[in-house]
Amino acid sequence: MSRKFSLAHLTVLGCPPPEVIYIAGMAGYDYASLRPIPMRLPGEPNYDLSEDMQLLRQTKQAMRDTGVKIHDIELARILDDVDVSEYEPNIAVAAGELDCRHLLSSVWTADKARCMDQFAKLVDIAAKYGMTVNLEFVTWSALYNLEEVMEVLNAQKGKNIGVMIDMLHFHRSRVKPEELDAVPKEWFNFVHLNDGPKEIPDRGDVKELIHTGRDARLYPGEGGIDIAGIMSRLPDVVCSVELPHTERSRVMGYAEHARRCLAYSKKYFEEHNL
Repeated sequence: MSRKFSLAHLTVLGCPPPEVIYIAGMAGYDYASLRPIPMRLPGEPNYDLSEDMQLLRQTKQAMRDTGVKIHDIELARILDDVDVSEYEPNIAVAAGELDCRHLLSSVWTADKARCMDQFAKLVDIAAKYGMTVNLEFVTWSALYNLEEVMEVLNAQKGKNIGVMIDMLHFHRSRVKPEELDAVPKEWFNFVHLNDGPKEIPDRGDVKELIHTGRDARLYPGEGGIDIAGIMSRLPDVVCSVELPHTERSRVMGYAEHARRCLAYSKKYFEEHNL
């Protein structure tokens, strides 16, 4: 099986989109996964390509120079205080200018009715631009596991939807690989590939959950996650390597860290015949 790999922006978050693409090209990735939707979080860089025309031109030039395509963009969060219509300029640019076809979303509101309404609206917006909306469960978000994500997706009538599995969150939310068998195969468009400790922190230990998720993920094969057990139940989808590790990036630089992410990923897949 010839796997395709994408370099997720969170792995090299200090790099603007053009640099992400150049690093992806040098390391041998097929795609890059960008983070152009402003997160409005402390310390989070703003790479809004719908407002920064120079950055958009540089991004497109990097794509031409390297042949690296944009697989997906993020993160269209469902929040209490933001209407998803605000994401439309980012979606339009990604689809129209970068030929991107997949959008990542997650839910951060406890208001179930708002979640359903806003997600349905996001699906409709994305459909106008030929994009799928892929819903992720994050261990410290409002949607904790696959069952909760499926409830939201099953309520949609649109065909441009999907579920996005992140190895770390899958493991830490205690989802069983066999639960994947009930998900329509066409709903899998890509996964987030990474590893982490086998030990699972308590769900209430949000600080530790966030620390590993944002600053200390491991290369595939280094940790205790049953990546092979998860991937063996999925179709042949693009693996977006989302593997932020603050200390490694500081010591070896983003480019070398990204290279090792891909090298370890390919080695793991070869060893497990995936």
